[in-house]
Amino acid sequence: MALRPPRSRSAPRDAVHHPLFARCYDRVSTATETRMGMGAVREKLLVGLSGRVIEIGAGNGLNFAHYPGTVAEVVAIEPERVLRRSAMEAALRAEVPVDVVPGAAEALPVKSEGLDAVVLSLVLCSVRDVPRALAEVRRVLRPGGEVRFFEHGRGGGRVMGVTQRALDRTVWPALSGGCHLSRDPVAALREAGFEIGPYRRTLMPEKGPRLPASYCVTGAAWRPGA
Repeated sequence: MALRPPRSRSAPRDAVHHPLFARCYDRVSTATETRMGMGAVREKLLVGLSGRVIEIGAGNGLNFAHYPGTVAEVVAIEPERVLRRSAMEAALRAEVPVDVVPGAAEALPVKSEGLDAVVLSLVLCSVRDVPRALAEVRRVLRPGGEVRFFEHGRGGGRVMGVTQRALDRTVWPALSGGCHLSRDPVAALREAGFEIGPYRRTLMPEKGPRLPASYCVTGAAWRPGA
């Protein structure tokens, strides 16, 4: 693909290795597409995108079916081998060209300013270095390029915030593939220099118990420029 630079910029093939979590996520995430309305969330997240797109942390490729026909190509970065295999299978069924490649958010294997949009879908919670990952997002986006994000993070008031931080310091990252509950994705994007567009905070699931991972936000941001 023309978007890729020389191999020297590529991250190690298995930058992330959580095979047990990956197998569990593969099963659970597929079930939530209809039961929790995740399919509808993905549809709204991607509507209106066009041109060349990179999806960071593509997981098992559940977004691929929702890319509109105006998208010319998708480079899907997934560092976890088990999930990457599932994403490759999903790419074969997609209606737009999808190239699934290994890589890490902190060292994206694509050229600078070569992309029209970046998709961040439940990934900022688990990257090791959020500022560095978002610096890479800025690097690969053309000036004026768009970021679409659907993330979970901090929310629910003081008691829930204490619970989220306590879980982040103890068992949650180890049990959930490096996920963190108390990060603030909108603040992180703003601090990285993006112009924040409209966004909406939601609960997943919308009805039922409010869990530490229930607090989500969906929206758009832009790299400043022409």
